[in-house]
Amino acid sequence: MTEASHDPIPAGDSGTGVAVPTTVVFDLGQVLVGWDQSGPLADRMSRAEWDAFAAEADFAALNVSADNGATIAEVVERASATDPRHGEIVATYYERFDRSLTGPIPGMAEIVADLGAEGVRLLGLSNWSAETVHFAPVAAPAISELEDIVVSGREKLIKPDPAIFRLLLDRFDLDPARTVFVDDLAANVEAARGLGLIGIVFTGAQDLRADLERLGLLGARSST
Repeated sequence: MTEASHDPIPAGDSGTGVAVPTTVVFDLGQVLVGWDQSGPLADRMSRAEWDAFAAEADFAALNVSADNGATIAEVVERASATDPRHGEIVATYYERFDRSLTGPIPGMAEIVADLGAEGVRLLGLSNWSAETVHFAPVAAPAISELEDIVVSGREKLIKPDPAIFRLLLDRFDLDPARTVFVDDLAANVEAARGLGLIGIVFTGAQDLRADLERLGLLGARSST
């Protein structure tokens, strides 16, 4: 994961003429739900053994291919082509994928609930395999409160490609200037900002709540 500094967010409309956003779009992994890739094989491999395997098999590239629309069978086949043992481990990872999800990110269910109570439109945009994304709302029920989710593996487009952000904007008829995008990776946030969205690099629920309050999405509405 890429570490990035927390950018200050300008205040929302309080007589300044800056319109308060109407929509918040959340990334899922490491924003609404925790993910630990070593989890599915934690009873068979130590973390050090998993890390060595992941480097040897280039698990990061395999994971990206799944996020980009490859089927799990295709990903396992690619891993096996390098080393049959790699294929076996990757197959087990996907068979036990639910064990990679560590539960809700602290404080985020409350933010989703509070935004929903304020009438803010809530959407998702995630780099995720189409075959495993159904596990996400089980691990973090607040995800079920989102109106809809654009999933990279379904669209065969992946962040930070601007095309997936354009798809999001077009599909849900969003005004970029009134749409907040929250992601833990700075590159994805920069791509969103490049198309005019209000991008927030996620560093934790407390900082996010403060940013949303400055934008007029929380706190200000409740007190009026």
